[in-house]
Amino acid sequence: MTSSSAPHVSDAPHPQRPAHRVSPAVRLGAAAWIVAAVQFLVVQVVVASAWRTPFSWATNNVSDLGNVHCRTWDASRPRYVCSPLHDVMNASFVLHGALLLLGTVATAACWGRGRLSAGARILFALNAAGWVLVGFVPADVDENLHVLGALLIMGLGNLGLLCAGFVPVGSPFGRLRAVTLTLAAAAVLAAWSFFGQHDPGTGLGVLERMAAFAVDAWIVVSGLAALRARRADVAGGPRPSVRRD
Repeated sequence: MTSSSAPHVSDAPHPQRPAHRVSPAVRLGAAAWIVAAVQFLVVQVVVASAWRTPFSWATNNVSDLGNVHCRTWDASRPRYVCSPLHDVMNASFVLHGALLLLGTVATAACWGRGRLSAGARILFALNAAGWVLVGFVPADVDENLHVLGALLIMGLGNLGLLCAGFVPVGSPFGRLRAVTLTLAAAAVLAAWSFFGQHDPGTGLGVLERMAAFAVDAWIVVSGLAALRARRADVAGGPRPSVRRD
């Protein structure tokens, strides 16, 4: 007499599909985010070092690095701006936005489901568009369009960061809730202070960087978290394997 046991679900990972590996799309998106933040920081340092007049990280705006003319600039805070490598900075702005968008799309599985997750990703995409806009339209070429880009970055981008703080806790990015909300709160406060010209003594340039770069800090942390996540932790992970005894 022969008997056969019913197939049952095994929790053991398939030998050819390691459970700890996330999808190639997620790895691509995470890498894009990390590269976006690193290249952006490095280019700022290089472009600032090329200034013949001192560049102040405390008082100069990030946009000053991309201004195409050498002249006294900004009626509200007059300062002489002359950035010899402005083309390099503006190219970095555009690349930054493109990589941010790529990362936002490719890491879709790490955000969890729900309206807040979808809303956060849309706002991150608009933030990315803002960086592309400020790269193509320097502040001393068309200030109105440049300011629109800045609002997309420091307004909608930080609102997206706030929404990201409430994505499902079970998702890889949801586990970063404390870090996300801390960065979002600091960014929103800094943006309000910067646009309102309320300098607490740090310099408006510092406030602008806090407001504009909070998302960059988050994408580095989140990119590393996505690279370390297991396939089962993200949506679309492998189904349990079936084993027959």
